[in-house]
Parts: sequence; C-alpha cells; structure tokens
Amino acid sequence: MLDAVAEAPPPAFSGGGKWEAMHGDMAGFYEVRVQGGGMNHRLLCLLARDADDLGGPSIICLGGLSKLRREKADPRDYRRIKGYREEFERHRRVLS
Repeated sequence: MLDAVAEAPPPAFSGGGKWEAMHGDMAGFYEVRVQGGGMNHRLLCLLARDADDLGGPSIICLGGLSKLRREKADPRDYRRIKGYREEFERHRRVLS
C-alpha cells in the first residue's frame, strides 16, 4: 500500500478505503487500513511533501493500532501518535 501511495501521492492516489485522510483533531494524518481476524488495523502516517532533509517527499510512518470492527480507537492510541508527530517535528526523527 505504501509503495502505491509513494508512486502516486495524494491527491492523485485513490486509496479505495485502504488509504484515508483523517479528520477532526487528527487532521493532517493519513491512515493505512487493513482488516483481519475480526479487527481493524491502522498504520498512521504523515506526508512530508517538502522534505529535502529526508531526500524528498516522504511518508513518515508514526505508529499503529488495532481495534475491534465498528469500535472507536482508544484515545490513548491517538495521543501517543500525536506525541510521535510532535517528536518528529522537533527532531526530524521519532526517538520513542
């Protein structure tokens, strides 16, 4: 999935429900969505379009979570991912 996004980055990439922009207080994040074993699995990412220090446009994978289908994710998971974003923005890497 990430290779397909990298080859045709948003807004050109249409993820068919497997690559989605998040909204609300998670606006600015993107998620890879995979289902399996009665669970929804998510990989949360940022897009860095002007990232010369990273060798050009990049997808930064910050972390993941799993949740039961049709259930909301635990707010602690989102807080953890936001913390990783803050760390990335400060240091251009995630140390946690």
